[in-house]
Amino acid sequence: MAGEFALIDRYFARPTPSAVLGPGDDCALLQPTPGMQLAVTTDMLVAGIHFLPGTDPKNLGWKTLAVNLSDLAAMGARPRWVTLAGALPAADETWIAAFAEGLFACAAEYGVEVVGGDTTRGPLNLCVTALGEVEPGRALRRDGARVGEQIWVSGRPGLAALGLAQLQGKIELPAPWPKLCIAALEKPRPRVALGQALVGLASATIDVSDGLLADLGHIAERSGCAAAVRLVQLPHLRDLAGSGEGYDAGLRKLALECQLAGGDDYELCFTAPGTHSLAIARIAARLELPLWCIGEMVAGPAGAVTVFDPDGQPVEFTFKGFDHFA
Repeated sequence: MAGEFALIDRYFARPTPSAVLGPGDDCALLQPTPGMQLAVTTDMLVAGIHFLPGTDPKNLGWKTLAVNLSDLAAMGARPRWVTLAGALPAADETWIAAFAEGLFACAAEYGVEVVGGDTTRGPLNLCVTALGEVEPGRALRRDGARVGEQIWVSGRPGLAALGLAQLQGKIELPAPWPKLCIAALEKPRPRVALGQALVGLASATIDVSDGLLADLGHIAERSGCAAAVRLVQLPHLRDLAGSGEGYDAGLRKLALECQLAGGDDYELCFTAPGTHSLAIARIAARLELPLWCIGEMVAGPAGAVTVFDPDGQPVEFTFKGFDHFA
């Protein structure tokens, strides 16, 4: 059986041409681009909390990195370097090789280098620190939203939560939804290009990890205003529940709850003045990524998020997102 350092050398020591010094020493040495600010984020994935124990290790390798790149995307930063710390219950080289394959596939896709990290024995736990670059004063933040601005979200929020419900046996999705939803859960696509395209257009941005309503609430709280979400403006999932005699009201209700509060989407939610709507539409076309205007920022208690039905009446949702300690 290979030891700790042999495993690192075999599966995680890759060329890092943009680093002054990569893996193998006590620290990596990095030289940021002159005049740029560093954006730094750390995210942890714990077995049984963030992913099911039987998750394909290749997909898990991808997701472990992708969720961190999503934070950089939310800041409009260009990803550069990452470190990986992992606790592993055993030195299972088949599992480690597949995990590394997925991790480095994601790194190659988004142009980042793995410059260091640590391994130890313990319950399966994976933690990445990611570093990106952004021009001074240009980072997208959560505190810039203003009353009257439009609220936007990318992609199809809710698919990941539906995929989790499918894997847990809570629902039986009709074809072809299981494949689509499980892929959204296990192999999210961090919206890095979108984040960079929104610099100078979006007033406030966040990535949707804990649920759309919960994360939009963070924007509203930090910006000192409230948010109004219109059900009729949400991405359509009507075809999921069928129609006519085959309409499944229970599945439609679950799909809506997943869409608003499910989390694990890693889409971007952002606000922008209405005058930028045409520019945002052009970004959507260029990136071939749907962007949905789902409501507007309004005057009200800081952090309050209200959902309105098609008749303009408020709808109460008791569960608005995930909280590890709630």
